[in-house]
Amino acid sequence: MKRICVIDGQGGGIGATLIKYLKEAFEESVELIALGTNAIASAQMLKAGANRGASGENAIVHTVGTADLIAGTISIAWANAMLGEVTAKMAEAVMSSPAPK
Repeated sequence: MKRICVIDGQGGGIGATLIKYLKEAFEESVELIALGTNAIASAQMLKAGANRGASGENAIVHTVGTADLIAGTISIAWANAMLGEVTAKMAEAVMSSPAPK
């Protein structure tokens, strides 16, 4: 089963929308993992239908290495983006992951 990590921050609205459409398109044939830079973003993505979710720097750094695909806004690749919610470690982990983005 393919693992898609959706990363979002702040209110989680863009990530929740991505999850909603990915869930409609792939139903249960993929595992959708919500990775929020904060707990609110993770909660919104879980509400939208993600299979699992986590928040924070360590969760993102650890999980993106196992992803088959990483989805989110372009800002997940920039350190200090989203008003500082994306740390340098997060951005480095996302960009170092072999998964398509």
